[in-house]
Amino acid sequence: MPETLDQEVPRPRYLISDLCAYLESYLPPEQVREVYRAYLFGAEAHKDQRRLSGEPYICHPVAVARILAEMRLDYHCLMAAILHDVIEDTATAKEQLREEFGEEVAEMVDGVSKLAKIGTQSHTEAQAENFRKMILAMTRDIRVILIKLADRLHNMRTLGVMRPDKARRIARETVEIYAPIALRLGINSIRLELEDLGMQAYYPWRYRVISEHLQKLRGHRKEVVNGIEETIRNRLAQESFHCEVSGREKHICSIYRKMREKHLSLSEVADVFAFRILVDDVDTCYRVLGAMHSLYKPVPGRFKDYIAIPKANGYQSLHTVLVGPRGQHIEVQIRTHEMHQVAEEGIAAHWHYKSGDEKFPPTAAMEWVRSLLEVQKGSGTSVEFLEHVKVDLFPDEVYVFTPKGQIRVLPKGATVVDFAYAIHSDVGNQCVAARVEKRLVPLRTRLRNGQTVEILTSEDARPNPAWLDFVVTGKARAAIRGYLKQLEEDEAAELGSRMLERELERQGNTLDSIEADRLDAVMEQLKVESLRELFIQIGLGNRMARLVAGALLQEDIGSEGEAAGQITIRGTEGMVVKFGKCCRPIPGDPVIAIFHPGKGLVVHHQNCPNVLDERRADADWLDVQWAPEIQGEFDTALRITVSNKRGMLATIASAIASKSSNIDDIRSEELDGTTSTLYLVVTVRDRKHLAEIMRRLRRIPEVMRIVRDLGR
Repeated sequence: MPETLDQEVPRPRYLISDLCAYLESYLPPEQVREVYRAYLFGAEAHKDQRRLSGEPYICHPVAVARILAEMRLDYHCLMAAILHDVIEDTATAKEQLREEFGEEVAEMVDGVSKLAKIGTQSHTEAQAENFRKMILAMTRDIRVILIKLADRLHNMRTLGVMRPDKARRIARETVEIYAPIALRLGINSIRLELEDLGMQAYYPWRYRVISEHLQKLRGHRKEVVNGIEETIRNRLAQESFHCEVSGREKHICSIYRKMREKHLSLSEVADVFAFRILVDDVDTCYRVLGAMHSLYKPVPGRFKDYIAIPKANGYQSLHTVLVGPRGQHIEVQIRTHEMHQVAEEGIAAHWHYKSGDEKFPPTAAMEWVRSLLEVQKGSGTSVEFLEHVKVDLFPDEVYVFTPKGQIRVLPKGATVVDFAYAIHSDVGNQCVAARVEKRLVPLRTRLRNGQTVEILTSEDARPNPAWLDFVVTGKARAAIRGYLKQLEEDEAAELGSRMLERELERQGNTLDSIEADRLDAVMEQLKVESLRELFIQIGLGNRMARLVAGALLQEDIGSEGEAAGQITIRGTEGMVVKFGKCCRPIPGDPVIAIFHPGKGLVVHHQNCPNVLDERRADADWLDVQWAPEIQGEFDTALRITVSNKRGMLATIASAIASKSSNIDDIRSEELDGTTSTLYLVVTVRDRKHLAEIMRRLRRIPEVMRIVRDLGR
């Protein structure tokens, strides 16, 4: 049966008079007047607009401002909240806001405003581009995301007027992006409501089943909770503690998540009772914990000290699970009043204590916000950036230590490489090995709570593309991809430069002899911004060097399918020159190269069957030659027919190793009961080295035939 949304429930209507009356409780009169002035401007801008519910549009911005006012944010933020849709939904320009309300308010409103959608963009691309814009604005002023969260919260409260398909899309986006952001910023009150409203819209029947189950239990639970609460109060009074004790009901989304993660039934999760104890200072937190453990027996392994080691979002509290009077589990959280305010309001709580115009409260959450800048630099597209950020929005965390005892908080499943990038991007890029608890471990090792990790680096090291298979943090993934992309561009630029110079030399010219005006005209015609970009496009195969050379020399040099001069292959070009996996050419082989746009040159043996097909298809190909001196090793393939004998593989491996070669891959295929064919990929320096290996293998009596495999 398809899930449908519940009918919209009655909701409060926010009036500017109510908002101003509330603001007078913590803002001076002149600042309240400024907020009211912003309201008059916004009401005029939105005067002809109405929401789907039928109410005047200005009711929404006022509601957003009220949510932020309850977090006691400053008047500039409240003004921006009231004006947050005027750039996006009215004819108002950013410059007009700047003149009317100042730079600070205008920048916040612009940060929340969506970009005008480009016709060729998909919804996913537009969403990602808008998200990237908002995140970059948030790194300059954290209040941008606070406004966006309040905006999303009010939209979720009024989601019932939306079409079911659109409501589900908005709900999913809320649960996947905005609720986790609220969690990372420590704004628990908004996060919990976003999660519950998101689940109510996305899984309405599941939400209703859990809600109705809790309703049935409520009467019995209230009696039990009151009894336990009274017992706790009496014990704390006996110990002369001055505390606030409150029982609380778990949120529906939290219950559903625990059911899925731990494979529990609804009755098992609903059986847990939760209590919160607020005290005046940190010392009292630990003394109250002792009193609780003497009152009820603690459950082993269920105690967590987030005061000594706070969560990444700054959350601090003591958590313990006790066995209650009837055998039921009791969750108890113990924290100070200030910790509780931070737990509920997160980064917004710091506006209660901040002085001056500081926009960056010094919290762990802000460190995450700043790290997003590094993620953004390493991300190629907005969609890729959004994927990287989503990775970092999961709440499960691992706490590990540096050799100097500093704590680093990483997502669950983080590896040694993730830890290295958490220290610094340069440390990650130069990472070569690691010690965990003073023992060398592989770089893909996943970290556990409490481990001490030391990273070993080398100035000559660089990121390995294989790391992308196991790193989990967005920062690590973005840094590795960014480095590899830069490396590929550097190598493509160097190769493209050589290819263009070779083409010009064939015409009796050099790049230095080309007049600057002619060079600029060709780059403008080809729509490239720099000579480096032109080299990169040639090196990646997106442009043919001979056509660019012809344009520079103002000559007609024919079609792209015609043959060009030879290019020298050094074997050190990296990612922009690849060697065909079909024929695996090695130095000394006659070779040609095929252009693959966006990838560069792929070098093949001239007798490779695949190359013959591509040449017949008039593909873009070039004659290439090996440089006189080549360092390094190259893979090549052998096909060996042997008689079946115990230990045959070991004998062949030993023979290959005796010639200073390694086996990179091996597989066997039985022909009949007495013979088999072995397919090997071995490393060689050149054709001479390969000949030495093959001669050594032929001396093995059981080797019946050996040939080089150039593909089929």
